[in-house]
Amino acid sequence: MPRKPRNPSPRRDLPINFNRYATKKSVSESMLDVALFMSNATRLKAVLEQEPSSPYYIILVTLLSISLLLQVVIGILLIITARMNLNEVSKQQWLNQLNNTTMVMVFLTVIINIFITAFGVQKIGQPWPTPRPY
Repeated sequence: MPRKPRNPSPRRDLPINFNRYATKKSVSESMLDVALFMSNATRLKAVLEQEPSSPYYIILVTLLSISLLLQVVIGILLIITARMNLNEVSKQQWLNQLNNTTMVMVFLTVIINIFITAFGVQKIGQPWPTPRPY
């Protein structure tokens, strides 16, 4: 009879603690949210230092403000999600809805930030690039 291979890590035999997994996932997403928040705050500062007559000024201020607001709401939702016990069956449906809402908001934030990057931010003293004919 073949011998069963010995598992070098006894932790692998333990069942997955979904509550701990969800908490780690929420913490990771929160760290990414903080990095994006800092980046957008810096971009907003650079845009506000421009003259309001600059091209795309209103669009960038609006998109950056919406993105920052969404990120704050996402952060709050992630904190709520991380604090809840996923193992309680009565809370699982609500947590699933909360997670789905958070994911939709993250998706919207990504789309908004794609547009922010497309419109770009220029530093003070640097003119907006003008299209050159080929």
